[in-house]
Amino acid sequence: MILVTGGTGFLGAYIIRELRRQGLPVRALRRTAKQPFFIDPSVWQGVEWVDGDVLDIGSLEDAMQGVTGVVHAAAVVSFHGADRARMLQVNIEGTANVVNVALENGMPRLLHVSSVAALGRTRAGGVVNEDKKWSESKSNTQYAVSKHRAEIEVWRGFAEGLEGVVINPSTILGFGDWHQSSCAIFRNVYKGMPWYTEGINGFVGVEDVARATVQLLQSGITERRFIVNGENWTFHRLLDTIATGFGTRKPWRHASPVLGELAWRIEGIKSLFSGGKPLLTKESARVAHSRTEFDSSALLEALPGFSYTPLDELIPVACKLYQRALGEGLLKV
Repeated sequence: MILVTGGTGFLGAYIIRELRRQGLPVRALRRTAKQPFFIDPSVWQGVEWVDGDVLDIGSLEDAMQGVTGVVHAAAVVSFHGADRARMLQVNIEGTANVVNVALENGMPRLLHVSSVAALGRTRAGGVVNEDKKWSESKSNTQYAVSKHRAEIEVWRGFAEGLEGVVINPSTILGFGDWHQSSCAIFRNVYKGMPWYTEGINGFVGVEDVARATVQLLQSGITERRFIVNGENWTFHRLLDTIATGFGTRKPWRHASPVLGELAWRIEGIKSLFSGGKPLLTKESARVAHSRTEFDSSALLEALPGFSYTPLDELIPVACKLYQRALGEGLLKV
C-alpha cells in the first residue's frame, strides 16, 4: 500500500495513475472529495481515500497505518503574494508533519517531491546539477524558499532513520486544471499572453515525472536527490510552441529586464479591474529572465531505460486535451 499526499493535485493525480497502472494499491490524502477531471475516472476506483491534509496530524497518522511507502506530493505552487502565507505553511510545516509521522510509524520509505527551485537560482544562470548548493539570492522566489526549507525537514528525516529519495522536477507541463500550478502557463497563452522573454528554464512532462517517481520509489536508492528535467528551452520558444498548439496568437512583446519590471506592474493593475490573478507577477517576471539550465543525467544513469518525452511532442497533445476539455465544459477560461 502506497500513500500519496496531494493526490488530487496535478502531479499527485498522475502519480496515482502510474501506481494503479502497475497494479499497486494506493491510499491518498485529500482535502476535497472532488476528483481531478483530467484523469480517467476508472483510475479512482482502486484508490482508498482519507479525508484530511498535511497540516492535520491526526489524518496523517490515520493515513499512514499499514502503508509501505509514502509519496509526498502535496504542495502549494504560486508566485502571487496573496498565496504566500498558506504556501509557506503547507510546504514547510506540512512536510515536517509528514516526516515526523513517518518516523513515528517506522515508515520504510519516503519519496519527497521537491523542485529545482529548492536548489536556488542565480541571475548569472548556468547549468545546475544535484551538487548545487542553496544560496540566498533576490532571484529566489518565495516558492523556492518554501521548497528549500521543506527539503531541510526531509533530510533531517533521513538523518533520523528514514530511507528515501528527493526528486527535483523542473517546471512541469501537461494536461491538468489550468487554473492551478504550472498548468496556468497554457491558460495564459490561450488567453493571449502578450509578453515573452529570452530567459532559459527547464521543463518536463507530468507523465515523465510520475514514471520517475514510481521507479525511484521501488528502487533501493536512498538518501539521494535527482533532478527530473526533460529539456532546457527559452520561455520564448515554450510560449510560441503552446500558441501554435492552440492556434492562437504568439506572444508579441519582448519584455527586456527593464520592460519586464513594467510588464508585471501593468498586469497587476489590469488584475485589479478584472478581479483575476495577473498573468505576470514580480517573481515570475524575474524567473522568466533567468537563464538557468538543469542537468538530468544523474536520473538517466540511475534508471536505465528511462527516457523523456520531447516537449515538441507533449505540448501539442496537451493543447488538444485542453481544447477538448473546454468544448466539454470541463474547463473555463
